Amino acid sequence: MTTLDLAVPNPWPAPRVNDPVDLDVSLPGSKSLTNRALILAAIADGPSVVRRALRSRDTMLMAAALDALGSTVDTAGPDWVLTPGEFTRDAVIDCGLAGTVMRFVPPIAGLSSGRIDFDGDPHMRSRPIAEVLTALRGLGVAVSEADGLPFTIMGGGAVRGGTVVMDASASSQFISALLLAGARFEEGVDIRHDGKPVPSLPHIEMTIAMLGQHGVEVDGSEANRWTVAPGPIAAVDHDIEPDLSNAAPFLALAAVSGGTVLVRDWPASTTQPGDELGSILTLMGCTVSREAAGLRVTGPEHLQGVDLDLHDVGELTPAVAALCALAETPSHLRGVAHIRGHETDRLTALATELAALGADVTEHPDGLSLRPSALHGGVFHTYADHRMAHAGVILGAAVDGVLVEDVGTTAKTFTDFPGFWAGLL
Repeated sequence: MTTLDLAVPNPWPAPRVNDPVDLDVSLPGSKSLTNRALILAAIADGPSVVRRALRSRDTMLMAAALDALGSTVDTAGPDWVLTPGEFTRDAVIDCGLAGTVMRFVPPIAGLSSGRIDFDGDPHMRSRPIAEVLTALRGLGVAVSEADGLPFTIMGGGAVRGGTVVMDASASSQFISALLLAGARFEEGVDIRHDGKPVPSLPHIEMTIAMLGQHGVEVDGSEANRWTVAPGPIAAVDHDIEPDLSNAAPFLALAAVSGGTVLVRDWPASTTQPGDELGSILTLMGCTVSREAAGLRVTGPEHLQGVDLDLHDVGELTPAVAALCALAETPSHLRGVAHIRGHETDRLTALATELAALGADVTEHPDGLSLRPSALHGGVFHTYADHRMAHAGVILGAAVDGVLVEDVGTTAKTFTDFPGFWAGLL
């Protein structure tokens, strides 16, 4: 876990919920879908429109990166227009804290004929990227001798492509990064995973589905192997779904208050991992229904603990762990060793911050065990991690006196989350 100065300037008092809520919520678009749509639009064969694009720090960093490479991204309205351009200029890419920028942009930067320098926020220098850089070198891209940020790509105007063997057990984004650009490589790309199971497989399925919409077929018929043939990427307009992972704290309000929350426009079918929230909340005792208007969750009188393997939906772990800390029976969350390499070491961060508020929590190499315990107020540190902030506000809704440090980190995927949250309550 990143070592941070834990002095707390003006921590945010998380609003306490004393009565059952009855809320109707419309959420901004998905970050994962928005940034994949932008990447594909930048290397497509014509202009594309990304409707209901998420406007957040991560997506604005992606738009700025593609602009810097040579595309034109008009972000003036809710529907963004991206016009591909010639990647001929030198550029500096700010990854901020966006894993999708750090991992998805380098493969298309190899198509440039310029020098592309990558860096980001201090904590990004500890997030894993070495497998992608090594893979790019093997596919013919000139990459500086680095295993993480900062690094430089000297574009050759084209990427040879071919076969690459990599260990993607730290992040499914390693696979998605090469799939998104693979059709533009001279030999396409043949990706073979060698290592522990790849986490967050729904995100790879999301990438494959979006490539299919652009006319790019991915052969994933063989386990741990994905191939893309060289060919054009058609220009396609995208309608971005609401961010279902960002729905977690809102649905949690129903769970902790015994009230009801409707998240509008919940898709009937989706590749977003956040879709599993309905099943998880049902196991915890909530009543969940899919309606024409969206997903409705009604909380129980008492939350029940769960025993869950969250390997494929690891990003939900902070919100689920917060709910488990409030449950009346024990919980065990497992299969998420890979989230130690997310915005922070989320397992150590969660164990530390939950315990500081009185939770009975044990950290394991790949998860957490939580047992019923009386919680109390205090400062909940976020470690510059938006999902940690979500966990903090969930706890604050059920426990008096919870103060969330750096709640503004939620701007990574939700602009003015604190104002929106407080306005609901």
